[in-house]
Amino acid sequence: MFPGTLLFIGLTLVGIAYSLWHARVFARRFPNVGELIDIGGYRLNSVHLPASGKADLPAVFIHGASGNLLDQLHAFAPALDNRAEMLFVDRPGHGYSERGGAENDLPDGQAAAIARLMDKRGIGRAVIVGHSFGGAIAASFALHHPDRTAGLILLAPATHPWPGGIDWYYRFTALPVIGWLFAHTLVTPLGQRRIEGGTRSIFSPNPRPDDYIDKTGPHLVLRPATFRNNARDIANLHAYLTATAPRYREITAQTVIITGDSDGIVLADIHSRGLARDIPGAELLWIGNLGHKPDYVVTDVVVAALEKMAGQPTDLEQIKRRAEARLISSSEAINQS
Repeated sequence: MFPGTLLFIGLTLVGIAYSLWHARVFARRFPNVGELIDIGGYRLNSVHLPASGKADLPAVFIHGASGNLLDQLHAFAPALDNRAEMLFVDRPGHGYSERGGAENDLPDGQAAAIARLMDKRGIGRAVIVGHSFGGAIAASFALHHPDRTAGLILLAPATHPWPGGIDWYYRFTALPVIGWLFAHTLVTPLGQRRIEGGTRSIFSPNPRPDDYIDKTGPHLVLRPATFRNNARDIANLHAYLTATAPRYREITAQTVIITGDSDGIVLADIHSRGLARDIPGAELLWIGNLGHKPDYVVTDVVVAALEKMAGQPTDLEQIKRRAEARLISSSEAINQS
């Protein structure tokens, strides 16, 4: 065997060992806080927080790409404690959920999985809250499970075909053999270097909470199998949205879209304005100086949208204006410091 071949095999084995060892390290650092429930041949992981006493409508929270349920849990559980029944879900193949079959490579399959999980958790109807990629799944849920959808809240959603492509490493990782090799050798060491900058960029221009990484476990997506699932999700999204977006006019649920004019991750002019155009009666809250994380930065606006869907008299425009004023003040303070 040639020396170069031996060197390649040796480096590959070292890379695989490094990645698998760190996958265990990440799991120890961010242990599962949910419960795995069989929904028909595979298990979904979730955290179910029942409300005590009289509560608003149940809410199901769906995280975005590269995420897990900890992201939405730490954004909303404190704000809605004892006020609403909440279900936070690791999407199929993310966090601690098992992937299931090939149907979960598309949002329709993941929406159906969440509906089955709701059955197991005893939740009949709920407000479906989706952030970013989770917005595509929330919209699919409203399309295919209208009787289960008490309302729809879409946060900086990714829901329409967009110009351009996706980052090369997602398409590369989604490939059959070479993608497996890439995910098991290079993703973990390279990805760790991008966690700090990447998490700050999704909040930009708003500051990222100092404890965000420690609380939400973004390293979990760097585990090889999880990264491949994430890559397949993203690689399939454009074609899926091209076929599905024309159907959004069929959505009948009360819908609120909350998005920022400074979102550098998802093109709000295409996705959020497109939803406001396509879903009959949808209310678009377009917030100045807001980036890609309305769940954390304007949590109060999301809570107000939930209150409105629960029948409370709520002036969302007024609450939106207060949030904008707060963001302007925060931006000015940062610029002066």
